[in-house]
Amino acid sequence: MKRLFLVLLICSLCIVGCAPQVQQAGQAGGKAPAGGLAMVAKGLANLILSPIQIAAGVLHGIASVPFYLSMSVQKINEGLISAQAKVTLDDTYESAYGKRVAAVPETGDTGEVFRRMKHASEFFQKVLARYGVKDARHYYLTSIDTANNMGFTLFAVIYRPHDSVTVIDKYDGRTLRTFTPDDRLFYEPFEKDSQGRPLDTLIDWAGLPKDSYSTQKAQAVLITMAANAAVDERRSPEYWETEKRWIAGEYQDIVEQKMNSVRNKMKL
Repeated sequence: MKRLFLVLLICSLCIVGCAPQVQQAGQAGGKAPAGGLAMVAKGLANLILSPIQIAAGVLHGIASVPFYLSMSVQKINEGLISAQAKVTLDDTYESAYGKRVAAVPETGDTGEVFRRMKHASEFFQKVLARYGVKDARHYYLTSIDTANNMGFTLFAVIYRPHDSVTVIDKYDGRTLRTFTPDDRLFYEPFEKDSQGRPLDTLIDWAGLPKDSYSTQKAQAVLITMAANAAVDERRSPEYWETEKRWIAGEYQDIVEQKMNSVRNKMKL
């Protein structure tokens, strides 16, 4: 009986000791564990931010949008006021949509969802104009849509002093193209014009999952964060190298890195 007991004890210890190794082997040889984006997204459905976290989000601009979306527009607005944001959600709803936050549903839906960056820019310009920004009509919300079918969009907030641009096509590197505000591609950022002269001033940027900006609430937060970045006269020259990486197919890494950076700054 003693011998049987010792055999069983040794077997039990072996099983316990091997368990972590089996788990690691399963992760290495089987299906890859959830990626960084899944880890960032985990828990956002019930996330409630403190005023300090909301203030940190404002400082990190449009990349912070996904972290606000579990809160009502009223709670987000209260947080922005407490954080002393220069442009609040109430400012955006009143300027862009003609509604006060107190008068809209908690979801923020009043039937004003933009689907083109031209319309997003029009809302954005209204907010800036009401705040008193000079040349508000020369500020734009832009997007690079090369990864849209994969579920990601690269947004940028820019200042462009011209009503039309003549540039070298950024995708083939040789075709001369002229765009006006009626053209979809006018709402992409351009570092230089066709003569090599500096063109757009890059204020803020973010790569975002499509499901994080599909609602009016998300879009209102996006516009609000963009407006604060513009009012604060921020600059993000690192965008130009990021855009090249995005077009080259590194979009998921860019989104993951940016969201992780914002999450850490917001201490989430």
